Amino acid sequence: MTTPPEPNPPRRRFRFGGCLFVLSLLGNAVLAAVAVTVAVWPVIPDDSDALTERHYLGSAKATDKVAVVKVTGVLVEGNTAFALRQLSTAAKDKHVKAVVVRIDSPGGTVSASEDVYRAIVDLRDDTGRVAKGSGPKPVVASMGAIAASGGYYVAMPAKTVVAEPICITGSIGVFAALPNLSGLAERNGVEMKLVKAGDIKAGGSMFHKLSPDERQPWQDMVESAYDRFLTVIAAGRPGLTRERMVNDKIRRDVPKYDDKGNVVTGPDGKPVTLSLTRYRADGGTFTPTQAKELGLIDDIADLPAAVKLAAAAAGLSDYQAVTYDRPRTPSEILLGMQVSARSPSGVERLADAATPRLWFLTPGYESAALANPVSP
Repeated sequence: MTTPPEPNPPRRRFRFGGCLFVLSLLGNAVLAAVAVTVAVWPVIPDDSDALTERHYLGSAKATDKVAVVKVTGVLVEGNTAFALRQLSTAAKDKHVKAVVVRIDSPGGTVSASEDVYRAIVDLRDDTGRVAKGSGPKPVVASMGAIAASGGYYVAMPAKTVVAEPICITGSIGVFAALPNLSGLAERNGVEMKLVKAGDIKAGGSMFHKLSPDERQPWQDMVESAYDRFLTVIAAGRPGLTRERMVNDKIRRDVPKYDDKGNVVTGPDGKPVTLSLTRYRADGGTFTPTQAKELGLIDDIADLPAAVKLAAAAAGLSDYQAVTYDRPRTPSEILLGMQVSARSPSGVERLADAATPRLWFLTPGYESAALANPVSP
């Protein structure tokens, strides 16, 4: 009797759902590990002194250094910590013989701009006002894409100021931003009852129309900040007195443009021109060529050229230029991105926008100031 052949064992089928389940478990494990790392080893706070030094140019083996300190973005309270930390690090390093302040900023609040300005002065002169450095150091200001208003203000401690060929600079002026929602509240039946002592105590409230008496204190503060701006420029730019900043008129004929940016021509086909009168501290911006002609900057040059100027000011022939980076935490390395300690909510942004402030800010950058996250 013939024994029937044994049936072939059933083929094991690829179970796609099971693989997905295993992959999901692995993924959740990785995410859990990242979450634990973030919780146990939090983001380094802004007040940490730890910075990563990076070689930029020059001899990497040279002992003497030129530090490139980056001042970027809108300068507001809480957002200048990294710039101040770089200045402090450069001031304390005995091997740093000169500093280039690389500015890419449209300015910001008056107080934040003043903080950065004072820190650069302290580094330059080693005043010991905050912390004792390793000695005075020559400073060169290098302006990037924009260094205007408060961005120009913080360049004033520098012995030499240079700007990139595409830089926007100037904008020497100040304004106060006082949001007012009184009309909107009235139209929508919203009323804010103010109980106050003092005739002008409500001046600046967003639910209250500003009277002439309430406006005057704000105007006084604006004038005082403007006066400070002129004083700082006069101290930093030899030959630019306060009087010249406001009294020297710059007159020139310019083409008239329509709403689409086209040059308007007359019946004879020739361009229509307008007579334009400006002065250095009128709050408007200037091109690098105009800024050089007006004595606002010394030359038009890029960052490597600024480094060479700083090295020459310190008498260095063999040196390396270095920059500073924020150290990356394990959580940032795992996530592959920079982790912010805290981002303000929409309510916080609204409250921040409604806070009256004095601004050294380039016109047109108000939205950037409101969008700029404020560090804790």
